[in-house]
Amino acid sequence: MHWYLDVLKKYAVFSGRARRSEYWYFVLFSAIVSLLLAILDGVVGSFSSGAGMGVLGGLYSLGVLIPSLAVTVRRLHDRSRSGWWLLIGLIPLIGSIVILIFLVQDSVPEDNSYGANPKAIDV
Repeated sequence: MHWYLDVLKKYAVFSGRARRSEYWYFVLFSAIVSLLLAILDGVVGSFSSGAGMGVLGGLYSLGVLIPSLAVTVRRLHDRSRSGWWLLIGLIPLIGSIVILIFLVQDSVPEDNSYGANPKAIDV
């Protein structure tokens, strides 16, 4: 849970590096919250099948949009990649696969131009 809160504390911090665990735990908790809000939207009756989400889910998605982008950019920095690589995801299918490969790879062990290795700092 602290990984999720750490990302929210760094709301719009696009500099530095993010470990794999920080990124993937944020994605996991965000998916769980989205699922719970979708269920709640369905129970309350604010779910729109045309939009594919409800009011609460939509507000949550807007609220975590910037932190999601920021942690993704920091994760790319951890792989010694610029945040601009995120735009490759706009290429259908191939772009998403490339981004996924970058996000699941381990950290670059040495310091890079984006900062010190977060694994070395946490030890």
